[in-house]
Amino acid sequence: MLTPQGGRNSFKIAFIGSHGVGKTTLCYGLAARLKILDISLEVVNEVARRCPLPINRDTTVAAQAWILHCQIAEEIVAAARYDLVICDRSTLDNYVYLLLTSQNHHDLEDMVSSWTASYDLLVKVPIIQDPKADGLRSTDPTFQRAVEHRLQEEIMRRNLSVLDLAAYPRENWLERVEAAVHDRFQPPTQLELL
Repeated sequence: MLTPQGGRNSFKIAFIGSHGVGKTTLCYGLAARLKILDISLEVVNEVARRCPLPINRDTTVAAQAWILHCQIAEEIVAAARYDLVICDRSTLDNYVYLLLTSQNHHDLEDMVSSWTASYDLLVKVPIIQDPKADGLRSTDPTFQRAVEHRLQEEIMRRNLSVLDLAAYPRENWLERVEAAVHDRFQPPTQLELL
């Protein structure tokens, strides 16, 4: 089984959801709030933006393998160096884009399943508006909703526990995620020398 490696026992959060829903904004908002508390943390940025291969509806097994392996590699490095890791996407919602293409994906399924189990908190960000042009992601609202629907199917099929932000007003999202982190994350205590 593929598991995170490194010298630390990091707490790992992943914001999941379709594209254009505000995951990146929430990642950096949460990071800013937690940094004020002097928590050692790292944000793992969405790697799909750097993929040299086709993404969105045109993605391929090779493109998704590149994205998934880069995501995992960056999470391993972050977990080895920091107490808390905030991920702008998870392996699961990246994988959903491949599932929508109906391409052969069986060799990536086990990797995605075992790595998805490594997240301590999955935060699902709902669609609240159509995607805006950012020069990379599809602006087709039908495709955005298809990703959302397939992700929800995968969450249910895998029986995953998620903090679903759809249950809260948007202006309370950061407070709700921060409260969930405080409930679950115990930063390491530093010993004082006498």
